[in-house]
Amino acid sequence: MEQSVAGGVARSVDRRDGEPSHGDTIQIGIAVDIPEPWGALLTQRRIEAGDPQAVPAHVTLLGPTEIPVAALPAVEAHLDRVATAHLPFALHLRGTGTFRPVTQVVFVTVAAGISECELLAAAINAAPELHREARFPYHPHVTVAQDVAPEALDRVYEDLADFSAIFEVEAFTLFSHSGQARWQPRRDFRLGG
Repeated sequence: MEQSVAGGVARSVDRRDGEPSHGDTIQIGIAVDIPEPWGALLTQRRIEAGDPQAVPAHVTLLGPTEIPVAALPAVEAHLDRVATAHLPFALHLRGTGTFRPVTQVVFVTVAAGISECELLAAAINAAPELHREARFPYHPHVTVAQDVAPEALDRVYEDLADFSAIFEVEAFTLFSHSGQARWQPRRDFRLGG
């Protein structure tokens, strides 16, 4: 899932022209984009690692979730309420971590802003249309390599060990996926109304 909110500032994006869906359902996801110049750097490192899922750098708030197309207006109304109820916050990314050996993932860690991401994710997941059983507990992070050779995972882990970025999160983005194209941004939701 992914695309970027340049500089962390919300933009008006509405992709209703050609509704991406599978019959009566649509795949959505919700994320905080990593602004430039860090977003491009982290995305490039993921590509260089050979990650076939290399997508623009982000912190996931709701992973890929299939919902009925008819539920989309209610979901967007819920996301409006969630965004209005949460204030902008500073996000500090620092260093690397891994989920190995459970999953073959290396990520950049969230050093500050963890609670804010957790609260947003929980509020988003509270909508009946979006509630789903999680395979793992929610852990905000920025994936930089997944399901690649162990040597590539090690290299990214070491290369980004000193990585640091601090920026203001002013919005989160709703993405949709048709199953044929990459994730496309549908709409940004500005925090604090």
